[in-house]
Amino acid sequence: MKLQMRMVSMPMITPFETSFGRETHRNALILTLQHDGIIANSECVTDRDPHYSYEDNTTAAHIISDHLVTRLGNLPEPEEFMESVSDVKGHNMAKAALEMLLWDYHSRSENMPLHRYLGKSRGYALVGVSIGMDSVDNVSKRALDAKNSGYLRVKIKIKKGREKELVSRVRSTIGDFPLSVDANTDYRITDIDTLKSLDEYGLVYMEQPLEHTDIVDHAELARRIRTPICLDESILSEEDARKAIDIGACKVINIKPGRVGGLSESMKIAKKAREKGCHVWVGGMLETGVGRAYNVALASNDLIDYPGDTSPNSRYFHRDIVKNPFKMEGGRIRPNENPGTGVEIDLEELEKVTLWKKDLI
Repeated sequence: MKLQMRMVSMPMITPFETSFGRETHRNALILTLQHDGIIANSECVTDRDPHYSYEDNTTAAHIISDHLVTRLGNLPEPEEFMESVSDVKGHNMAKAALEMLLWDYHSRSENMPLHRYLGKSRGYALVGVSIGMDSVDNVSKRALDAKNSGYLRVKIKIKKGREKELVSRVRSTIGDFPLSVDANTDYRITDIDTLKSLDEYGLVYMEQPLEHTDIVDHAELARRIRTPICLDESILSEEDARKAIDIGACKVINIKPGRVGGLSESMKIAKKAREKGCHVWVGGMLETGVGRAYNVALASNDLIDYPGDTSPNSRYFHRDIVKNPFKMEGGRIRPNENPGTGVEIDLEELEKVTLWKKDLI
């Protein structure tokens, strides 16, 4: 068995800005496992800086190398692996990189595409788009372009002091079309009047307006505004989802496999949320084609009922590190039908964007 970890840096077509920063490159950890003629790949969703989460590329590389690799043993099933690393507190993104690698390996071993190996698949993912911060004119233009390109939902980033004019302009530009906003934790419960003022725009949901620890405040906010609340950073597990839904903190959950520790927990969250009448969709972390394949596979599951941030690779990178990037048709992306994630690595391009690599096993 051989396991290699490498760091890649890929320039983005357009910088992506949120309330906590601006990204011009996707700096990602890519893992490659080779065993018994099978090659599996995964991506850690951490980035250079600990802005979205306390985890970053440096901490993830350390946790994977020094604490998690030894638990791979004889390549256990994903859930068994997660049980074996439960003594390592937190670090869901580092754990997810290996958990998902095992999903790819085992589905390839069974000669099944990952989206079917996960369970009941509809055979396609519903596609929405996330638009980063920019001038009001540029965001409005990009929102209209997205609508005309066939996306099923437009989501725009907002932050304190940059919301009302932006949302108003985008709404008037795209008309009666599914629109949501994402605040990435930039507001507090004291900003309730500002957030309430967005009710008039008929948003599908408002994503993570308050701090990730403010579940109680999210419940209070949900009682006082009409716009449904979607939680992202607040949900790290099935238990988090259950508690948030039970106290009325959200009606929608954004599931990011890397954030919650992988696909096993993602499926548990989706099932629990749907049982309790909550909507779910699959978010993204600006992944390369490697990580994007996992998102598309999950988003194709029957449990996922809202369009996710699963745009085609070409929206973010001039050239990806996979030879078979996803394409969208009619607001849908179809997962790969080859075994596992089905991605075909472009080895020449991968080497070009690699900053360093390290053999772990």
